[in-house]
Amino acid sequence: MRLDHDLRSVASYAPDNLEGVRRHLDSEWIDQALLATGTATVRRRRLPALQVVWLVIGMALFRNRAIADLVHSLDLVLPGQSPHVARSAVPKARARLGAEPLAWLFTRTADEWAHASADRHRWRGLAVYGVDGSTLRVADSDENRKHFGGSNGPRGESGYPLVRVVGLMALRSHLLASVAFGAYDIGEQSYAAELWPSVPDNSLTIVDKGFFAATVLIPLTRAGNERHWLTRAKKNLRWRVVSRLGPKDLLVEMDVSSSARAKDPTLPRTWVARAITYQRKGFRPETLLTSLTDAERYPAEEVVALYHERWEIELAYDEIKTEMLDREETLRSKSPESVTQELWGIFIAYNLVRLEMEAVADQAGVEPTRISFVAALRFILDEWIWLAATSFPGAIPNRLRELRASIARFVLPPRRSDRHYPRAVKLKMSKYPRSRKRRSPTGAR
Repeated sequence: MRLDHDLRSVASYAPDNLEGVRRHLDSEWIDQALLATGTATVRRRRLPALQVVWLVIGMALFRNRAIADLVHSLDLVLPGQSPHVARSAVPKARARLGAEPLAWLFTRTADEWAHASADRHRWRGLAVYGVDGSTLRVADSDENRKHFGGSNGPRGESGYPLVRVVGLMALRSHLLASVAFGAYDIGEQSYAAELWPSVPDNSLTIVDKGFFAATVLIPLTRAGNERHWLTRAKKNLRWRVVSRLGPKDLLVEMDVSSSARAKDPTLPRTWVARAITYQRKGFRPETLLTSLTDAERYPAEEVVALYHERWEIELAYDEIKTEMLDREETLRSKSPESVTQELWGIFIAYNLVRLEMEAVADQAGVEPTRISFVAALRFILDEWIWLAATSFPGAIPNRLRELRASIARFVLPPRRSDRHYPRAVKLKMSKYPRSRKRRSPTGAR
């Protein structure tokens, strides 16, 4: 790939300028992914495995371009080969690659990037993570329908098969640390359990109340050292007060249900947590439950403020669906294997954008969440196309310097802490006129 060649050719005299792009996704990592999964290309093909990896990542970023056209646009054909690749060759190349190298590459890069980022943005010595779930539509093929399934409500099956996704994210930079996904009928709690091995010691994981269960949270805390959780309490939850830590700040004991202990006999009969009750203006009183039982080390007011950072993962899912996938939530791939491959490419691409945004934030002296995702994404796409098309490697360092400077101009203003939006059920908007029964002039129907 000419882009990779050009980056290497200027690296010897412009390492600082290239650091933001070249070091993020080292080609050696891709080589390791191919070797580790047994998919390295031996035969000299026009579209070998290394280039197909970049193609899958490009599919996530260039949502409005046909897959076959991306091969030419991103200059993915080997030098000396015809630039025109038959459209039928692209799905065959993706099938040869499979999903395993992309999964390996995501895990390798996420371990390197997300945890280092969380380590730099600690709260009272704890790395802050969030876990939440979402869904994405996949192409309506018989294979996808059988493998992933979908929702089944009063009006029947969903129009498209659905893949359920649960992510572990470094909340203060939006970098994904781990992702579990698969069939829709498997619950979010089951996928969350797959993420716990990725949670480091000395950390706090913030989850929605849907993840509150002894079978989910107790394994998180006992599998490591100082691995804490924070969530919102359900309305019908019952507990016994052990002691009072402060105003509306209690140490409580809860029973572990017999059904939970049947699933996991190692669970204790009871577990202890801290319950903090608070009320924000315009909202109903809420109670938070957490394993942060040391009230002096973790003040209640700070814990309450920290919980609301959980919404960062909702913003991250919106960035992926609305901005990166251009609101086309239906993935392109028509088979479960290619859907899996495409998803790993999406998560790698998202982390690449977010990692560059963190570097820009460091230069600008602001938090990573103060950089506009839309502005960063657009500039990175423009530069990728330019780098793929240029034949003058010496111009690349200046272009990368301009890229960083341009993105820095899109620093967002600080978020307003005084804004409050109580939850309310709103009417669903439709582009079609609403059907109304006509009334007679006398008022009779």
